[in-house]
Amino acid sequence: MNQSRGPVQVGSLVPDVLEQHGVKDQIKRMTVLDLWPEIVGEHVASVTQARGVSERTLFVEVSTSAWLMELNMMKSEFLSEVNRHLEEVSLERIIFVLGESE
Repeated sequence: MNQSRGPVQVGSLVPDVLEQHGVKDQIKRMTVLDLWPEIVGEHVASVTQARGVSERTLFVEVSTSAWLMELNMMKSEFLSEVNRHLEEVSLERIIFVLGESE
């Protein structure tokens, strides 16, 4: 029989709920969106934008098709570097997509 221990602050329950539902690791993976410029450096960051993380995949928008081809050839190096910056979690792949022209 489960006895009530009285009121509990919601904030103290949130981390456990997030972990039980697998959200905690996904939130950690999402930090790559903010870290992207630091990870890839100023030059690559000027032509790319980390747009989202779905499951264990990072989606990065690239400004030109020439850069898209170049970055696709270096995908494994970028993935290794991204995973080196993430704590306790990792990504399985990066998908580079051509950004829409304005």
